[in-house]
Order: sequence, then structure tokens, then C-alpha cells
Amino acid sequence: QGLAYMGLTQYEAAAEAFEKALGAGSGRVDDLDYDINYYLATTYYKLGETEKGIQTYNAILALRPKDKLAYCLRGSLRLATDYERAKADFDKAISLAKEDYDLLINIYLSLERYGYREVGQEYLQTALGSEAKSMTDYQRGRMYYYLGDYDNARNYLEKARKSEGSAAILLLGQTYEELGDFNYAISVYNTYLEGDQTNASVYNRLGLCKMEMKMYEEALAAFQAGKNIENNDMMQTLRFNEIITYERLGNYKQAASLMSGYLSAYPDDETAQREYIFLKTR
Repeated sequence: QGLAYMGLTQYEAAAEAFEKALGAGSGRVDDLDYDINYYLATTYYKLGETEKGIQTYNAILALRPKDKLAYCLRGSLRLATDYERAKADFDKAISLAKEDYDLLINIYLSLERYGYREVGQEYLQTALGSEAKSMTDYQRGRMYYYLGDYDNARNYLEKARKSEGSAAILLLGQTYEELGDFNYAISVYNTYLEGDQTNASVYNRLGLCKMEMKMYEEALAAFQAGKNIENNDMMQTLRFNEIITYERLGNYKQAASLMSGYLSAYPDDETAQREYIFLKTR
């Protein structure tokens, strides 16, 4: 029930359900209890109750003092108010998982979000300098991408595109976008979609590229193709981008109508609320 409420962005109801779930336990802490606590902490974050989220991670770490993910997520919450303690959490997480490069990149993204991009890049440069044999071409490519070294990113991601599937394709395409080669980025996405029409994220990136090139009808087709994929986790993004495309096409009536439905499903999207005010005036 808590997860269902999260999906509806009804975070107060989600938090209440998770709290009830924890209270209904047997008293023996098991994996489900940890999972619920992780969900609960995320819900507190969505509600802006950062301190409650931190306390939830404290509870996890009291029982699992080597839980790298809890350190990483607690650090992300602390970044808004306490950089030093957040950095200590990140250092601890990395020390517990020296070759968990996905965790490392998540730490970088958190630091970048709060204005500490250079600190995050130092982590990435240290990892690349270690020349660990366990690091894949895809992982190297990701790190170079976030370091802004798009030439090296492209070279490694090109090598990884067959073995890593859509994840490498998405980042490879974005690398070409950063290099200003939108035509090649489009070809990367289209080549992938020739063999797999079930990835909504690739359709979304294709649509964004088409938008950048002012090919709005083709962008709209890409976003709508992504929307037609059942049970995809990109629906909110695709719906919003579809609305913006109708706006760019000058079809304000259709954009406003779709935005009304969008806000019924995602009422906490402040950007969409502002956009709806604009569309209604058109």
C-alpha cells in the first residue's frame, strides 16, 4: 500500500502505510524491515522531512554498520545542511565498496546537485587513476562523461554499446549531444530502436534530440511511441515532454488539455503548474 501511494505521489499516506507496516512486524528484524525503512526514508525526503529521513538511516546503520547504501543515502540527505558530515558518509560508503562504481557515480550526482561538482569529480578521477581491472568500458565511459571529457567518454562507450545495451546507448547518445553532433546521436538511438522497441528512455532521448533540431512532429511521434510502451517508468517525463512539444507546435489548446490531465496525476509538479498557467493564457 505504501508503494502504491508513492506511485501516486501521495507521500503522507505512503509514510503512514510504511510506519504501520513496520509496526506490524514480528519483532525480529528481517530483510523486509530494512526494505520498508529505505522506502520510508525516501518518503520522508519527498515530504521535505530530511531529519526524519536521516534518523531512519541511523536506525538501519545501528543494526547494519557496514551498509554502504545507507551511508550513501544518508550523506545525500545531509548535503543540504551539513556538508562535512555528508562527506564523511560518502567517504565511509566508498571505503566499504571500493569497486562499486555505480555507488560512486550516485555520490557524484548527489554532490553535483548541491553545488559540489568539483568534489564529486575528485572521487571519479581517483577511481580512474586506480586503473582497477574490474572497471568496465561502460563504467569508464560514464566517469569520463561526468568529468566532461566527452572524447574519452565516446571512445569507451562505443566499445560498450553492444555489451551494455540501452544503458550504454543512452549515455553514448548524450555524449554525442554534448559534442554537438545531434544527427549522430539520433542515429545511435534509431539503430538501437530497430532491434528493441520496448525502451521508453531511448524514445525519450530521441524525442529530445528531435526537439533540439526543431523537428517537432518527429519529436512528438517519439514521445508518443514511448508512452505506448506498457508499464514503463518514464510515463511522467514522456507526458510532460509531449505537452511541451504540442506547445512548440503552437497547439496550445491540446497542450493545455493534456496538462490538465497531467496535473491530476502529478499534482506536486511545480514546473508543470507554472506551465499550465501560461498555457491557459494562450
